Amino acid sequence: MTNHAVVDDAELAKWILSREDLVIESSPTEELDGVGGVSFHFDAIDGPFHQWHRTVTVSSALERPSTFELTERIEHRLAVPVWHPLFAIPIRRHLRKPPGARTPWWAPPDVLSPRAATVLSLLCVFGLVAGYLGTLITQTLTYAAAEFGASKGDQGTLLAAVRIGVLLSMVIVASADRRGRRSVLAVSLVAACVITALGAAAPGMVWLGATQTFARAFATVIGLLVAIVAVEEMPSGARAFAVSVLTMTAALGAGICVLNLLYVDLTSGAWRLAYLLPLLFIPVCWPLLRTLPETFRFSARRDATLAAGTVAATLAHEHPESVAITDTSNLPLTSRIDRRRFVLLAASGFLWSLFLAPAAQFLNEFLRTERGFSGAGIAVFVLATNTPGGIGIVLGGRLADRRGRRLVGAIGIAGGVTFTVIAYLSWGWPLWVASVVASVIGAIAIPALAVYGPELFPTHQRGRANGALQVVGVAGSSLGLLSAGWLADRIGGLGPAIAVLAIGPAILIIIVLTLYPETANRHLEELNPSDAGLTDQSGSFGPQ
Repeated sequence: MTNHAVVDDAELAKWILSREDLVIESSPTEELDGVGGVSFHFDAIDGPFHQWHRTVTVSSALERPSTFELTERIEHRLAVPVWHPLFAIPIRRHLRKPPGARTPWWAPPDVLSPRAATVLSLLCVFGLVAGYLGTLITQTLTYAAAEFGASKGDQGTLLAAVRIGVLLSMVIVASADRRGRRSVLAVSLVAACVITALGAAAPGMVWLGATQTFARAFATVIGLLVAIVAVEEMPSGARAFAVSVLTMTAALGAGICVLNLLYVDLTSGAWRLAYLLPLLFIPVCWPLLRTLPETFRFSARRDATLAAGTVAATLAHEHPESVAITDTSNLPLTSRIDRRRFVLLAASGFLWSLFLAPAAQFLNEFLRTERGFSGAGIAVFVLATNTPGGIGIVLGGRLADRRGRRLVGAIGIAGGVTFTVIAYLSWGWPLWVASVVASVIGAIAIPALAVYGPELFPTHQRGRANGALQVVGVAGSSLGLLSAGWLADRIGGLGPAIAVLAIGPAILIIIVLTLYPETANRHLEELNPSDAGLTDQSGSFGPQ
C-alpha cells in the first residue's frame, strides 16, 4: 500500500519514526535517491507479519516552502491464515496513520510474533468447532425431547448424565502432557465430529445421551487444549486477549449452531441434520491441524526431560555409585499438583458452573415453554442478545491484560449473574434488554478468569490439572442442572430456580477478590518456577 502527503517539519518527524503499534520496526536506514530526496527504510523486528518493509521517501515541495512531499510504501504479508480477510480493511485504515498512533482497539496489547499470530488464527478455527459441538445438545434437546416424549426432568437427567463424559476428557487431555498438544487435539477433533454425527440416528434419549457423552468429552478436550496452546504460545501481555479472541470464535461456532433453530421445528426429526453438519468440519480442519506447530514450552520440556534422562542413563552406566546423588534440581518434575491452586480454581469452577450450566442449558426450554417462543423466535432471541457479548469479550481481554484479572473478573460475574436472573424473571422487552446487558457485562469475566487454569500450572502438569478442574466444574454443572430441574417443578418455574442458584456466583466473587493471585503481564516461568530455565532450540522461549 502507498500513502502520499505534504507535511511540515513536525509532521515529517512523525512519519520517519519506527512503528511500535501493530509491528515493532528497526531503526531507519537512510538512502539518497539521487534527485535531492531521501528514503528511510524500516524492517520488522517483531509483529504478526511474514513480510514487512516500509519505505518513506521525502523531497522538498517546490510549490510550498518549508514543506515536504512524502511517499510511504508498505509491503506486508499478514501471518493470519483463514481469518486474514477480516483484517485487511482495518489494517489498511490504521496504516494510513503515521507511526505513534494509538494501537487500535481490536489489536492485542502486546505485539504478536508471526508464529503467535499464525497459531492463534489456527486455534480460532478449532475453537469455532468446539463452540458448535459444545452448544449442540443445548440447542436441540428440547426438540429431541418433544419427539421422544421426554419431560423436563428427563432432559435435566440427560444433560447431567452427558457430563459424565468429562471423566474421559480428563484422561485424554492428561495424555497431552506426554504425547503433545497437537496430536491429541487432532484425534479429539475428528472423534468429536464423527461421534456427534452418530447422534443423528438416535432412536431415543438413551442413544442420544450416550453419543453426546463421548462427543462432548472430545469436544471438551478441544476447548481445553486450544486454551492451553494459546497460553503457552502468547506473550505475557496478550494471554487474556488470546482467550477473548478464542471465546469469540467459540461463540461464533455456537451462533452457527443456533442457526439450526431456523428449521428444527418445521418437521419432526429436523433437529437430526444439526448432528450431521460437524462432518463438514473434518476436511476443513485437517490441513490446518497439520500446519499447527507443537508449542514452544511443551517441546522445551520434552527435550529437557529427554536430555536429563540421557545424562542419568550415562551416569548410571559409568558411575553406578553416584546415581543416587545426581543433581536434577534444575528440572523439578514432581507429579504432585499444587494443592492450594487446584482447590482455589476447583471451588471457583464448581460455584460458577452451578449457576451457568442451568442458566444456559435451560434457556431454550424456558423460552419455548414458559414464554411461548417458536424455534425461529428462539434463534433470533439468542443471536440478538448474545452477539453484543462480543463487546464485553474484547473489552474484558484488553482490561484483564492491562488492568489485572481479579477486579475485571469480579465485575463481570456480578453484572452477568444479576441481569441473567432479571431476564429469567421478566417478560416482553425487559427480557430482551436484561439478556443483552447480561451478555455484555458477563462476557467481561470470561477472558479475565478463563486464563487462570492454564497459567497457574507448569507445562508438564497443565493438561492433567485442567482436565481435573473440568471434572469439578462439570460436577457443579450437573448439580446445578439437577437442582434447577427439581426447583423449577416445585417453586414456580425456571426463573425462581435460577435466582436461587445465583448464591454460587455470589460466593465466587468474594473468592476472586480475596484469594486469587494477579497474573497479568507475568511470564509463565515466573508463575511456575518448575519451568524456569527451560529454553527452546534458539536458546529462549519465543513467546515471553
